[in-house]
Amino acid sequence: MCDLRIATWGKNMERIYLDYNATTPLRPEVRDTMMPYLMEAFGNGSSIHAYGREARTAIDTAREQVAELIGAKSPSEIVFTGSGTEADNHAIKGLSELQKSRGKGNHIITSSVEHHAVLHTCQYLEQRDFEVTYLPVDRYGRISVDQLREAIRDTTVLISIMHVNNENGTIQPLEEICEIAQEHDIPFHTDAVQSVGKLEMNVQECGVNLLAFSGHKIYAPKGIGVLYIRRGTRLANLVHGGSHERNRRAGSENVPAIVGLGAAADLAKQEQDSYARHLDRLTHRLRDGLNAHIDRLHYNGHPDHCAPGTLNVSFESVEGESLILRLDMEGICVSTGSACTSGSMEPSHVLAALGLPPRLAQGTVRFSLGRNTTEAEIDAVIAKLPKVIQQMRILYRG
Repeated sequence: MCDLRIATWGKNMERIYLDYNATTPLRPEVRDTMMPYLMEAFGNGSSIHAYGREARTAIDTAREQVAELIGAKSPSEIVFTGSGTEADNHAIKGLSELQKSRGKGNHIITSSVEHHAVLHTCQYLEQRDFEVTYLPVDRYGRISVDQLREAIRDTTVLISIMHVNNENGTIQPLEEICEIAQEHDIPFHTDAVQSVGKLEMNVQECGVNLLAFSGHKIYAPKGIGVLYIRRGTRLANLVHGGSHERNRRAGSENVPAIVGLGAAADLAKQEQDSYARHLDRLTHRLRDGLNAHIDRLHYNGHPDHCAPGTLNVSFESVEGESLILRLDMEGICVSTGSACTSGSMEPSHVLAALGLPPRLAQGTVRFSLGRNTTEAEIDAVIAKLPKVIQQMRILYRG
């Protein structure tokens, strides 16, 4: 298997991957756990013969492992989906549409910096007679809990605020949001795609009703996600056609991917503290190096409430897409922000919500670190980046 850190670039160059918020490589331990279910243990988990029972046992084990990772009260609260995006869609559409059909209301509260899996779903519902409040954020992307309180109406049926922003790493005040939601008896959903595995998450203590995350952000395969549904929370189904996932998500289970996610969840639970320390140490090393060698830069993540491993930096007098291409030529793989909006010429909606001027927003790069990132790689980036920035600023001036 190709090691992502030392994949050959041309003949002599090594690539440095610093885009872990976009996706993570499949861990060898996870791959090995999956292999039997790609080959001889190929049964359908809904079949009652020996092959089916074998698959069902593997699914049940993975459900327990995922429940343990996020502190769910019961594995029955875990629903496997095809992605984090599907989980967000199911949570928001399923709860809002059911509440509206019962005459509870048609108002949703979210934030202006959500992932498009949430924003586009809310916009879809606005076309179907829902009203949505998009809370503004501060300079670093955090909502005001006072503004959240003020936004609540008698017709509010859902609050949906992400835990960690995928672009700048800012952590939202999840516990306070949960308290407000509970005070008003409003269900609360959070997109935790960028926090599960990095930050401590206990859904029982926190009190969320719905939580979504994705396998390929925690070194599991792509194409598998999770929707946590607190016992007693009712949703309309998003996918119809069968009684799978306790009648909540139709379709034959993707057994190999589910097994892989379970294994990755188990590893994430065991390594969470050491992983967070690793990311925090290397993030500080990168930031200190940039500060020492590059001027006229701005950090867009919250100085005190930011997930380890994410550093969102705006460089004055630099064009971000061109910078990424130049860094790619140097063997350094980073991004401007969300992989889901790659190719768009529009400035990031997250950076716009922070109030960043367009010219500065267009000079922004996201460095996101992972378990394979090394000090040597960080030092290589620090050694190469200042020269690239200097050259681009000369070209920028004309």
